[in-house]
Amino acid sequence: MASKRPTGIYSYIGTQPWAEHLADAVENTCEEQGLVPPPRAAVTEGLATSLGDTEIKKLVRTTRGKKILNPTASRVVESGNDRVLLLICDVHGAAVAPWDLNDRTVGTWSPPSPEAIKRVADLIAAETALDAAEKARKTAEKERETRRRAPSGDPHYATALAAAETKLANAARQSREADSHRTVLLTALGNRRPRPVVRAAEENGEPMAALTLAEQTYEQAVHIQRYAADQLQRFGKGRGYDLAESLVAAGQLSRGMSVLQQWRIRNADGTLSELWRMVAVTANNRALARLDVFGLRPEHIVTGMPRTLVALPSDKHDPSVRLLNQREVLNRISHRLNEADANEETEPEHTARRAAKLATVPMEIVVGCSKPAALEHVLRGLNVNDHLRGIQPYEEGARLVALFATLVDAYARDDQLVALLGETFPEAQGADLLDLDGVRNALTANGPLDPLAALLPADEKVSPVTLRDIAVRAITALVFPDIPPARPGNGKRQVRDTGAFWPIVRASLQEPAWSQTKAPNAETRTRLWSAAVAQLFLHRANHLSALGLFTVTDAKEGSNQDPRPLKELFLRAEAGEPTAWAALVRRMVPALIHAPQPLVTPGQGSEAGAGRKGVRRSPTNAVAALTMAYRAGAENLSRVLLLAFARSVLGHPDSVLAPQAPDGGKPICYGEREVGEDQRSPIVPGMILVPGIDGAPTGLVADKAWFDDMFPPDLAQSTNSGNDANTTAEGTAASGGSAGTTLTTANGQAPEDPRDRLAGLRQEMAARIELVEGGYQRAGAAARELMAGFKEAIDLRTQLGEEPLPADQRIQWMERLTALREATEGSAAELADAETLILKM
Repeated sequence: MASKRPTGIYSYIGTQPWAEHLADAVENTCEEQGLVPPPRAAVTEGLATSLGDTEIKKLVRTTRGKKILNPTASRVVESGNDRVLLLICDVHGAAVAPWDLNDRTVGTWSPPSPEAIKRVADLIAAETALDAAEKARKTAEKERETRRRAPSGDPHYATALAAAETKLANAARQSREADSHRTVLLTALGNRRPRPVVRAAEENGEPMAALTLAEQTYEQAVHIQRYAADQLQRFGKGRGYDLAESLVAAGQLSRGMSVLQQWRIRNADGTLSELWRMVAVTANNRALARLDVFGLRPEHIVTGMPRTLVALPSDKHDPSVRLLNQREVLNRISHRLNEADANEETEPEHTARRAAKLATVPMEIVVGCSKPAALEHVLRGLNVNDHLRGIQPYEEGARLVALFATLVDAYARDDQLVALLGETFPEAQGADLLDLDGVRNALTANGPLDPLAALLPADEKVSPVTLRDIAVRAITALVFPDIPPARPGNGKRQVRDTGAFWPIVRASLQEPAWSQTKAPNAETRTRLWSAAVAQLFLHRANHLSALGLFTVTDAKEGSNQDPRPLKELFLRAEAGEPTAWAALVRRMVPALIHAPQPLVTPGQGSEAGAGRKGVRRSPTNAVAALTMAYRAGAENLSRVLLLAFARSVLGHPDSVLAPQAPDGGKPICYGEREVGEDQRSPIVPGMILVPGIDGAPTGLVADKAWFDDMFPPDLAQSTNSGNDANTTAEGTAASGGSAGTTLTTANGQAPEDPRDRLAGLRQEMAARIELVEGGYQRAGAAARELMAGFKEAIDLRTQLGEEPLPADQRIQWMERLTALREATEGSAAELADAETLILKM
């Protein structure tokens, strides 16, 4: 005879028929509101299985024979152009897991990639091997101690002790090797974990108002969930009180917001478990603290509860059994706690007593939305707004990333995001065809960079390097928008037109009037830029490494970026154009900062001297020295070396394998040549090999020591000295002195050796030819497009019987095209002359 389950404050979950009623009510209400509901399985398996048997009856009503949600139990929230339907109810206190993607912990996640996910699997195996090695070492250590304490009169004493010593030495060596392997994997991951990839759940091929994770193994799901909980707990320690004890004493006083999310877990036997759970979009810390009060872990909620943790007296002991049905898990928890609560001998510190005010908690659950593809972005925005207005201390990097997300949303809300990107990328092949949701996710590092491909020129190849370059330039334009130039002065006071973009920045970042922009505003926006750009990289350095790179002029007038793509900049730098190299250096700066071995770091050292804290090196000095190296003409520098270094720097975040020395050996860091092997930095993917004078890689890894030796701080001072020398030469010529008698050029440098100049020209000519070739290809494509447009217009005019254009307009167009044709004929003649000159070169 079955025993009656005990009654009490901990509710039991409603039955499956009521779950179907709730699903019907959600679907019908969403249909009335013109919204998209979650998948039906999400409601029946993730939502209804967390509500008490009487709670569902309060939520559902019947109108004209149709189940709908009670009007008092739901509300619609508008976020920009998106709408979200929220269900207001009380859920079981142990039914909600914290969200992995909390904006307070954004800095602890790295961009997702197949290589990073593979490294997580390797890291899990390495941690398992390290645990086994540590156990073997401790066992060997105990055995050695036992042998040492044995009677010395034993004839086998020495042999047994020597064997125990050897076993311990081998176990210690294996433990060190396992720990070293784990350290290398952690370094390769940037000491972070790849961010879980979330997308809108689908039903019958249509996106729905719920989220789903990419498929992962059980071990990976547990590892990632533990990591997320640990990071959330770490950031929650800044709270001025104990959150768990506060919940125990007063309960949860305000409503949190949750969304339905699916975990797709591949088990060891090959089966796939698709589990629907609720995750806390807001109040993540409270969700984690509630589970702590109940004595549960988040990974138990989302991957299946071990039956031994919620065992009933009739269960057989089997540690391998996991309960996947949320209704059964919560019913078992309620049964156990109600039973303990009814027992008068239960201690006050028992879970049944501590969780009494958390038996059910108020919650708002997303059960519909207007645009499922943008649901994740909308929920992130709600989470950010909730945190920015709260009193909980924000970690600086995460706060800046959250502010940047609000800035991007402000541009999109004012319909200025496409306009800004169109101005920033004038050669874009499809700026008017952008996927705005994809662009927002890409710029805030919440999605792939593929939607930015439309901003590339037609002749630029799509690659991780070019997409990241586009993302960095777009972020720069968003934070430092260009404003229209000032009108010519007419002697009267004028009000400066700041354009359409600056007011968005001012309102989002709450800056003063444009005329009051000062150095603190430039520094604040530089920090914002640095934190936003850092999200694009696996290895993230201190965001203060960018301080000084943007000035007050940049904050007021705009960044004034070079619009040319990377391909053209490399060709022009190879062809000898200093401005192209300067633009390349600006493009390289984020990669120089966020490298496994950072090459540009915050301003450190002593201004008084190098004896106490090293030579002072600010980020602006490092960038200026690298820029001036193009003209320096030092013996250890060449343009081939600089261009090879630039290509390596821009491509290093996409490296999947650790670099190898040219002879196949293991490279070492430049600054660690005199350091013992056991103290050297691990060589991980993304490190850059030092290029030789001919551009070929060497067996050394470029680090800060190499950068400072190759581009010393005093190299940047040649800018000022060159200007002074130029001024002096001009003054001498103006006063009637003979400038031709000096042995220096106008910029104060020794004249270039003609042989060196000839060698340089021979190296540059190939790039110059390629630039001309690209220009003619673009001109030919433009001419063909123009001719196709004229033909289509003529056909349409004939078909419609329209009158021809006025004669004056036709004459004007013909004169312009005639001038273009004559210019083309002249350039063709010059090309023919160049062909003749090649034979004489």
